[in-house]
Amino acid sequence: MGGVEPHLVVLFGPPAVGKMTVGLELADRTGLLLFHNHMSIEPALKLFPFGSPPFNRLVSSFRDQVFDEVVRGDGPGLIFTYVWALDEAGDRRFIDGLMARFAAKNARVHFVELFASLDERLRRNRTELRLAEKPSKRDVDASERRVLENDRRYRLNTDGDFFYPEHHLRIDNTNREASDVADEIVARRGLPLRKDDRRE
Repeated sequence: MGGVEPHLVVLFGPPAVGKMTVGLELADRTGLLLFHNHMSIEPALKLFPFGSPPFNRLVSSFRDQVFDEVVRGDGPGLIFTYVWALDEAGDRRFIDGLMARFAAKNARVHFVELFASLDERLRRNRTELRLAEKPSKRDVDASERRVLENDRRYRLNTDGDFFYPEHHLRIDNTNREASDVADEIVARRGLPLRKDDRRE
């Protein structure tokens, strides 16, 4: 990574909480690249079933290559969105490895947790942008069942007990616009604004 101070922003939270939408706003303000979770998932789903060994290998390989290219580059960094099962050891190892990869290049690492009411997430599960960017969600009834099942099976939000508290920002975005949330993230985490987006 080059002359600017690079950043890694991990936007995490349950499905349909608004990670991609907030990520788009944040990328627009900062110039950080947005790599949302389904950019790796959707191509692999065209070939192999979700969770199958070849699916998992493809998703992992593509993510690794994107992370490597960002770390080797001279840009301002990356926004990565992720549904993080906080009680799953494999997810923790993946995130720890990602954090170490960027920290080794002197990047500042930020974990931004979004949470919202279930009713609001179910509404967002049917929004036009989500369905356009994530073809696997277009069967909205099946997608809704997965939202509910994920909530039952996994711990997808913290109670303020995060692994890296000094890097952590937790935001209730139930009744907030993505643009407002992005502004708060920039301000509270000290993210740089793009040169053409100075808002002083």
